Amino acid sequence: MNYTLLLVLQGAVLLGITSGALGTFALLRQQSLLGDAISHAALPGIVLMFLLTHSKDPWILLCGGALAGVIGVVSMNYIVAHTTLKKDAILGIILSVFFGLGLVLMTVAQKIPVASQAILNKFLFGNVATLLKEDMYVIALISFFIFAILTLFWKECAVYVFDPVFTQSIGFNVKIIEVVLTMLLVLAIVIGLQTVGVVLMSTMLIAPAAAARQWTTKLLHMVVLAGIFGGCAATIGVYASSVIDHVPTGPAIVVAASIIVLFSLICAPKRSVA
Repeated sequence: MNYTLLLVLQGAVLLGITSGALGTFALLRQQSLLGDAISHAALPGIVLMFLLTHSKDPWILLCGGALAGVIGVVSMNYIVAHTTLKKDAILGIILSVFFGLGLVLMTVAQKIPVASQAILNKFLFGNVATLLKEDMYVIALISFFIFAILTLFWKECAVYVFDPVFTQSIGFNVKIIEVVLTMLLVLAIVIGLQTVGVVLMSTMLIAPAAAARQWTTKLLHMVVLAGIFGGCAATIGVYASSVIDHVPTGPAIVVAASIIVLFSLICAPKRSVA
């Protein structure tokens, strides 16, 4: 295995494990669309950061994406608190408005002489082949931070996922737990945009968790299993794209994750559709 392929594999597997494990909490909180909304909301932030800095450094651009994702979440919570609209409708609005704004800004960016359409397009569908050694260090650091926070606040997060009212009654601050889980989700999405892109990132969050849900009823087992499924999907996708010509890595990873979900739906004991 050559060095480049090994680097790509490491980055993709880290993403798969992290997003799969964290996606478990979004799935159990019935917020599967939240990851989709945040990833789409990140696009205008990425393009706007490019317009302001003219930088092609992906991590500088992703800082703009993370900020836009946070703004999207804050906007969603504000609308939820001050209107009678349902949360799924608001998620759909945030997703479409921010993504549309991002596409408009991309059109503006094309007219700038220093603009490189490729650097922006890769955030739409991902391009894991562009990962560098420095990117791996950043992905590993963010992944470690996410798992460290989940480990430190495991009890609070576990109780909150299943019963927010009970969580509040025993003295835990529900709003802080909600903010922490959402911020971790934003971080996971940020490290995933280079790999699978804005359009496909939500699948990397939800598919492994959905597959794991078919095999177990215990939260810890589900988190571990979702991480394993995410890592397996990444491995299969990277290998498939390396041996089959003209197969993009990001979509290949998502297809592999979808196959794992389908297998779980059919074959999981007690919870299968068969």
